[in-house]
Formats: sequence, structure tokens, C-alpha cells
Amino acid sequence: MEWMLRGKGREMSIGASIALIAVGAILRFAVDADVQGIEIATVGLILMIAGIIGLVISLILFANASRGGPGDGRGEVVERRRVYRDDV
Repeated sequence: MEWMLRGKGREMSIGASIALIAVGAILRFAVDADVQGIEIATVGLILMIAGIIGLVISLILFANASRGGPGDGRGEVVERRRVYRDDV
């Protein structure tokens, strides 16, 4: 999951989640085929739920990664000063 926080693959996880939701909705509502041993509507519902869970997780990770924090390169400017001591 660390690679998602660095930004690489974040868009892909959101896109994959949306694709799962779309495919699941098509199977759930648009396909009217009978397959022995498999309920296509149930498979569609499972894909939609998996896509929604993936989308929520991706958005939470995206929000946490964009919030930033210390050491993220966008924080406060650190200025170094030389200190000269006379007693040395």
C-alpha cells in the first residue's frame, strides 16, 4: 500500500474501482442470460460492492496522501544559520 501513498498507481486503483462498478452494474441490470450454476445478477452485485469498497479505500488513501505533513517537501521552509562561538 505504500506505493499508493507515493502517488504511483493511485489513478489506476480509482479507475479499476469504477470499472468494477460499471461491469457489475451491467451484469446486474442489463444482462438477461441464464447460466447454469451461476447467478449473473449476484456476480454483478458482488463486483459492484467490491468496486465501491475499492473506491472508498482509494479515496481515503488519496486524501491522506494529499494532506501531507512534515518532511513532505511542501512544509515550512527551514533556514540554517551558522553560529560562531567566541569561547572556543
